[in-house]
Amino acid sequence: MKKLVFISLLATIVVNAQSYPPAAGQLGSTAIAADNQSFISWATGISVVRGHVDLSNPDFEASGSSFATYGEPENALGLANSTAVSLGDAGEAILTFDRPIKDGPGFDFAVFENSFSDTYLELAFVEVSSDGTNYFRFPSHSQTQTIVQVEGFGNIDPTYINNLAGKYRAMFGTPFDISELEDNPLLNKNKITHIKILDVVGSIDSEYARYDSFGNAINDPFPTPFYSSGFDLDAVGVINEQVLGGVKNQNFEVSIYPNPVSNILFIEVNGAAQITGYDLQGRMIISEMFKDKTKVDVSVLQSGTYIITISSGENSEQYRFVKQ
Repeated sequence: MKKLVFISLLATIVVNAQSYPPAAGQLGSTAIAADNQSFISWATGISVVRGHVDLSNPDFEASGSSFATYGEPENALGLANSTAVSLGDAGEAILTFDRPIKDGPGFDFAVFENSFSDTYLELAFVEVSSDGTNYFRFPSHSQTQTIVQVEGFGNIDPTYINNLAGKYRAMFGTPFDISELEDNPLLNKNKITHIKILDVVGSIDSEYARYDSFGNAINDPFPTPFYSSGFDLDAVGVINEQVLGGVKNQNFEVSIYPNPVSNILFIEVNGAAQITGYDLQGRMIISEMFKDKTKVDVSVLQSGTYIITISSGENSEQYRFVKQ
């Protein structure tokens, strides 16, 4: 009888779960491949505080240490290549960048983990800071059941995971949109200088559990008592960043409409400007000079997202538009 009740309860949890985007390569996935042309830069600095190989047994040693030891912190700098640094249980990494990340159209950056499959997922919280002191966490959600612990080599369904790094397999980044963070006077969303990655321990035991924004214990493979324990950070790729340079014209304004667009995209600036546009595979779709106003015929483009850059002197801004 107890077994029947348990199965019934577990089935109810699964049925009631809200689906988030699926695994990389599947229809509706938000996974971004490491070689996607939307990435314009990568993390250039890092500091790491390693966690235990097994937080529930802090004296347990793997490869002669009770802390994760796999990889070097520098493995997480530059382009994603599946060469990672393991954070261990509750370990963390703070990454910095040559230019601040900004809240632009759509996703602003993506975090890469080195999972070997679409369902063996080691998760992490993601926080950002514009001063290196005050950090703000992305609202996260885990709908994985919390009745049975996912074991060390167990699996979880990515459609039950939202806004946690590690949702996708190696070489596919989990993207984050800065606009999803609540406004706060201590956070400049257009000048993100630090990104913090914090391993989710994965235990459903209240003594070690970590919780999502809804108060749910996050259930992922635990324990993983190996020298490669915890979240394996491969890289952080930047999609939207500040353009730094000489003195800018503070009166430089850009207007792009409609967005989404079906046929004609209108672009307005105050003065002369250069426009260049690309699809997400890096193929150029437009390059021209104009003054004050231009219109771009996008009727021949396939439906999808495109990136355009508007430049005028020392001013340069990147935008995205969606072709319906």
